[in-house]
Amino acid sequence: MTAFLLHYHLRPGGVTQVMLNQARALLESGAEVFVLSGEAPVYADQWRGVRTEVIPALHYDLRRNGGDENIQTLAAEIARAIRGRRSGGPSLLHVHNPLIKKNSLLIGALKLLSADFPLLLQNHDLAEDFRPDVYMNEEYPANCHYAVINSRDYRFMLESGLKAEGLHLLPNEVQTLGAAPGLAQNRYLYPVRGIRRKNLGEALLLSCFIPGGRTVAVTQPPTTVRDAAVYGRWKKLAAELDLPVEFEIGERLSFSGALGSAFAVITTSVKEGFGFSFLESWTAGIASAGRRIDYVCRDFEENGVRFDSLYDSIKIPAAWAPPDLFLRKLGETLNAVYASFGNSMPREKIAAAKKFFGGAAELDFGVLDEEMQEAALRSVCAASEARRDIAAANPFLDGLAAWVPDLAVIEANRQAVRSAYSRERIGGRLREIYAAVLAAPVTQSISRALLLERYLDPLRVFLTGIAQ
Repeated sequence: MTAFLLHYHLRPGGVTQVMLNQARALLESGAEVFVLSGEAPVYADQWRGVRTEVIPALHYDLRRNGGDENIQTLAAEIARAIRGRRSGGPSLLHVHNPLIKKNSLLIGALKLLSADFPLLLQNHDLAEDFRPDVYMNEEYPANCHYAVINSRDYRFMLESGLKAEGLHLLPNEVQTLGAAPGLAQNRYLYPVRGIRRKNLGEALLLSCFIPGGRTVAVTQPPTTVRDAAVYGRWKKLAAELDLPVEFEIGERLSFSGALGSAFAVITTSVKEGFGFSFLESWTAGIASAGRRIDYVCRDFEENGVRFDSLYDSIKIPAAWAPPDLFLRKLGETLNAVYASFGNSMPREKIAAAKKFFGGAAELDFGVLDEEMQEAALRSVCAASEARRDIAAANPFLDGLAAWVPDLAVIEANRQAVRSAYSRERIGGRLREIYAAVLAAPVTQSISRALLLERYLDPLRVFLTGIAQ
C-alpha cells in the first residue's frame, strides 16, 4: 500500500508533528509513504527517511505566487505526484485540515481528485467552531472518507450527514517527553504559544494563589500581530501588578529544561482540538492541573487517564463582571460571528443566552473577554477580602498553595497515556482506517448548515476562544 500524506506546509507545529508521527508509524509497518506539501520541511533532519515532494501551489493563499495557479492545475500537480510515485498496489490520499480556508484552491482540487483516488480528509480544526476567519463558502467534498480527532467532532459530523462507515475517529500519537534532571522544580509550566484561546488572563489569576517562590511560566510568544497585542497586554499587567509570572522561558531554555524546572504543568486553555496539553506532561512524570475542557478530557478518561486536578470553572461575583456588560459584549461578538458565516443570530439563541447569563449571581472567569478579565484581576489584587472570596468560591484555588501532585496518579496516567496513545496503538488504528477507505467507497455528504448549527452554541462560548 502507498499512502500520500498532504498538507499546506511542513513548518513546526501540531499538524506537522502529527503527520511526521503517522509517516513513521506507516513506514515501520512496511507501508510506502510520500508526503506532499507546499514547501520543504523547515527541519530536514526530523524528516530523514521520509520522502517528501514540494507542490508550490499547496501554499497558503497569502504565500502563493499567484497568476496561473487554479483548481485544475493544483489537481493536476497532485495527481502527477501520486501517479509518479505509487507502486502497483493500492494507494490513497490522506489530506490534513482541508476544510479550513488556508488554500482556497484545495477543496475544488480534491473534488476533482476524488474521481481517481481514494480520499481520507482528516480534520484537526473546523471553521464552524467559531472560526469565521477560515470559513469557506463552498460545499465540502462528497463521497469520500473523513476523519476527526475527538468524539465531539465525530458526533457533530454524524449529525450533519456523514455515515459511520465513512467517518473515523483518529486520535493522535503522544510521544514520551523527557525532563532535564537536577533543576529546581519551582514553575507551574504553561507550555504554549500565548495566543488568545490559551486564556492567559486565567493563568495570571492562578499565579495569585500559588506558594511563594514559585512562578507561572509561559513558554512561547504568539506569532501573529493580533495575538501579540493581547499577549503584550498580559505581560504589561503582570509587571504592573507584580505577579509571579514569567514569559517566553522557551526562548532561553530547551523544552526538556523547561520541563525539568516544572513543579507541575498547567493549562487554562478554553479550546483545543486534540488536547496534547492534557496528556504529554504525564509521560515526563509531571502532573497536569488547570481548566478542564470536557469534550477533550472525556475521550482521555475513557482510556484510563485521571484528571483529579482540573476544575470546570472559576466562579467570580457578577458584580466584578456585570451581566449586562457581559451580555452586550457577547451579543456584539456573536452577531459579528454569525454575520461572518453569512447568517443572523437566531432570536431563540439570543433569548437563551440572556436567560442563562442575565440573572446569574456568578460568572465563569473563563467566559469573559480580556477587558473584563483584567478588571476582575485588579479586584483580586487590590483587596484581600476579594481574594478570600474568590478562593472560598473555588476549592481548587483555595487549595492550590498546599497542593502536592499524587505520585501514584502520575505513574498510572503515564502508563495509561503510553498504552492508549502509543505509536503502535495509533499506527494500528490508522492502518485500520486506511483498509476501510480502500475497501468501502461511501456515498455521503456534509450539510454545512447543520454542522454550523451544532457548533454555534452561545451557552458554550468563551469570548477569548472566538477567532476575530
